[in-house]
Amino acid sequence: MGSPLVRIVRLTLRPDAVDAFREIFEKAAPVIRSSPGCISLELWADARFPNIVTTHSRWENAEALEHYRSSPFFRQTWARTKTLFAAPPFAASHVVAG
Repeated sequence: MGSPLVRIVRLTLRPDAVDAFREIFEKAAPVIRSSPGCISLELWADARFPNIVTTHSRWENAEALEHYRSSPFFRQTWARTKTLFAAPPFAASHVVAG
């Protein structure tokens, strides 16, 4: 087992797609939160640009995140979400360094 992991995914949505994204997130969030190894999940909205959102999730370790990311649920949800993007997403995983 590895260290706890924080995953940040910043999405720039088409302005007309914000409501559709929120619907997808609201339906997906309970499933993600109940995934093995998921500690928490939050959706952050940019203070200035309502079409920019960030998901912040904490995982027990990288293996737990990868298990979720390889699931059919993730693949299906991500396929629907990608159609809403105005720009490529930014994703990064972090561990506590100090």
